[in-house]
Formats: sequence, C-alpha cells, structure tokens
Amino acid sequence: MATSYKKDPNAILDYTFDWGPYLTAISDTISSVTWVVSSGITTSSPTNTTTTATVFVTGGVLDTTETLTCRITTAGGRTDDRTISLKIVNR
Repeated sequence: MATSYKKDPNAILDYTFDWGPYLTAISDTISSVTWVVSSGITTSSPTNTTTTATVFVTGGVLDTTETLTCRITTAGGRTDDRTISLKIVNR
C-alpha cells in the first residue's frame, strides 16, 4: 500500500524518497531516477544523490487521487519503484 499525502491543487511541493536504508543493506547506490506520474500532476526540477531522489510536483485535479512513482536504477543494475498517493484537496 502506497503512502498517502494531501496536496492542494495550487501547491508546488517537493517530495523526497529516501532509499538509504534499502541501498545500504545491499551495498548499492542510485545511478539514475525516472519519475512516473498520473496524468493530473506535473513534475519538475528532479535531483538525486546516491541515496535520495527529489522532485517538485504541481497541479492535480480537486477531489482525485494522483500517484507519484520514483523508479531508480542502481549502480549494481537493480531497478526498483516506490509510489506515493497524493489526495488533491483544498488546504
């Protein structure tokens, strides 16, 4: 089950995925990041370190739930996803 957050449709917010514990356990690091988003939101300004990935999210249709997926490829050749849900509400 994805973690869920509330987001105003007019808000421009950054979301960070911390892959540190997972990557430390397997002695690996982030090589590249791809963001997969539902059609109602837009991402911008993606950045990453060897253990975290951050992106800014804008938009969203009021009273819908949008999804934001962080897909990493590691230096060791692994690919994995983490997804959060964004409930779009007036705040």
